[in-house]
Amino acid sequence: MPMGLTGLAIYKMLPKTNCKECGQATCLAFAMQLAAGKTSLDKCPYVSDEACEALGAASKPPIALITVGTGERAVEIGNETVLFRHDKRFVHPTAIAVTVSDTIGADELRDRIKRINNLFFDRVGQVYGVDLVAVRNDSGDPVQFAKTVSITQKETPLPLVLLSENTAAQEQALAVCGHNQPLIYAANADNYEAFTKLAIQHQAPLVVKGDGLDELAQVVGKVLCLGHGQIVLDSGAREVLKVLVDQTQIRRQALKRHTKSFGFPTICFAGAHGTPGTALDAAVYIAKYAAVLVLESTDPAEVLPLVTWRLNVYTDPQKPIAIEPKVYAVGNAGRNAPVILTTNFSLTYFCVLGDVEGARVPSYILPVDTDGTSVLTAWAAGKLAPEKIAAFIKECGIEDKVDHRRLIIPGGLAILRDKLQELSGWQVLVGPHESAGLPSFLRDQWT
Repeated sequence: MPMGLTGLAIYKMLPKTNCKECGQATCLAFAMQLAAGKTSLDKCPYVSDEACEALGAASKPPIALITVGTGERAVEIGNETVLFRHDKRFVHPTAIAVTVSDTIGADELRDRIKRINNLFFDRVGQVYGVDLVAVRNDSGDPVQFAKTVSITQKETPLPLVLLSENTAAQEQALAVCGHNQPLIYAANADNYEAFTKLAIQHQAPLVVKGDGLDELAQVVGKVLCLGHGQIVLDSGAREVLKVLVDQTQIRRQALKRHTKSFGFPTICFAGAHGTPGTALDAAVYIAKYAAVLVLESTDPAEVLPLVTWRLNVYTDPQKPIAIEPKVYAVGNAGRNAPVILTTNFSLTYFCVLGDVEGARVPSYILPVDTDGTSVLTAWAAGKLAPEKIAAFIKECGIEDKVDHRRLIIPGGLAILRDKLQELSGWQVLVGPHESAGLPSFLRDQWT
């Protein structure tokens, strides 16, 4: 867990035995790893209780971790530690919520929820999409709001956001769905006592809304004094430039000055459906630094670019996107289909996949686990050794799927051919250097 102390400051609190039992050569090296969040304090068997307490407090992230919902689809937000992704990484991707209104009929409501449930997309081998459904109390009627919440809860597996500053409406809605810990929106300077009571009663996260940062900090302080710490922040700004300024100030105050009132994730609203610039506003909020983004649109053409942008922003720059190392069948691959070796770096795998599909030759692709690195990078780092490849061939099950023992390796790995043949018992064919050459190679070389 990230530390709020430097490596040297942590080192001063360690036993300095250099016992190596933590896996590091020295206590100083362990302290540096701890400060970088690459190890945990429990790896040191001799740390004192006093140091444990001090370092445990320092390890708490400056922005609290908040959970919306329960079960497998629960959404975690917050826990962030940096202003810029390249400093380390952003932790929890912006949770995208799509709205439904309590003014529409039951059939239209179910149809809209169905469209929201389908807002999921396959990107680089993984499925991404929206995370929450936000129910708006446009009617102002508590009974109608609770009815809409009840239907929504039954029709979607996604956690809910309850958008109403009406205490009576929230009471009735929470009576229906409070056990699922929805995000309650929003406590303000006038209703914070009643809303905080409801949030504590249902153990649910609560949005605190202010008219500007000063009022926001004051209301947050009052909610904290009432004993509720599961908070999400809304500065009240809706114009994109003001939202950007407020989002940046909240993040800086939390990380640089450790301002307690701002040490929570935030929520932003991207405007009405079809409003010019809505998608651009939403993209700004994803980058700076919305933990929850509320959208109106159920149009995949509008949501997909935002999901893709979120993936780009929140991908760990220190950890390449990788796919699961296993046997992948392309087309109706049979007992005599070609077997093609590559790495589990997603970009490499999908380049190979696309070219194999383009060749229209049913095949098997074996992406070896290289920690998500490309072919030449993995080879240079020793992650594509013949021993590792041979072991993967034996373990992955490909020998049960084909009658032959012929393996195609990337041209850049030609140097591994003889050793790999010796260890695996397979005939190794050296393929093209680039996957774009696979169609002609399969046509000319594979019989």
